[in-house]
Amino acid sequence: MQFIEDKVALVTGGSKGIGFGIAEALLWQGINVAVTSRTKQAATEAAKKLNELCKGKAKAIGLKADVRNFKSQEKAVAQLIEKFGKLDILVANAGLGHFAPIDQLTLDQWEETIDTNLTGVFYSVKAVLGELKKSKGYIITISSLAGTNFFQNGASYNASKFGLTGFSQAIMLDLRKYEIKVTTIMPGSVATHFNNHIPDANDDWKIQKEDMGAIVVDLLRMHPRTLPSKIEVRPSLPTSK
Repeated sequence: MQFIEDKVALVTGGSKGIGFGIAEALLWQGINVAVTSRTKQAATEAAKKLNELCKGKAKAIGLKADVRNFKSQEKAVAQLIEKFGKLDILVANAGLGHFAPIDQLTLDQWEETIDTNLTGVFYSVKAVLGELKKSKGYIITISSLAGTNFFQNGASYNASKFGLTGFSQAIMLDLRKYEIKVTTIMPGSVATHFNNHIPDANDDWKIQKEDMGAIVVDLLRMHPRTLPSKIEVRPSLPTSK
């Protein structure tokens, strides 16, 4: 089992939902975490809540960063290094979705989806590579079952997640020679704030954010000789609608 205490992680889109759940799980393991959001207020409030939940087990900080802007990502990484001195783990989680038939899908919706879910991960990875080569670190991308299963009204989302899955598997091969690990996690239905949804009791059948956090911790704890490069995860039971 790997010893992961005292490592440092960057979680993009970590102010709520899956990213927040992963950040909390990492903190409980003694990993310092920087969570990013497009607004400084959201990032700061998330870090404050994480520190309250984890009671000093490790330290969380909030950073303003937009994954669609490479300079913004570089700045966030520089701020993280200034605070913690190193970076061991990237969780590229930030994402969104627009769902519409192709004749109604707008140019802006297409561009925002691709720029966030695909190009945003590319920018995040490029911004951290220098530090992860030093630490022989770990990159975990959050794709989706929509990255292998297409569906109606999913043109932009499917394209972004199919691309993210392929990107993640390709860089996994590129980076093994540096002893950097890459895994993509492909969840199905998750009880999260995706697209402004507010989770409630009707979401109890879904994967929970803490389940996603547990998967990330298990990956980091795994013996270094073994790499689960692509993980599909779905609710055990279908919705009872």
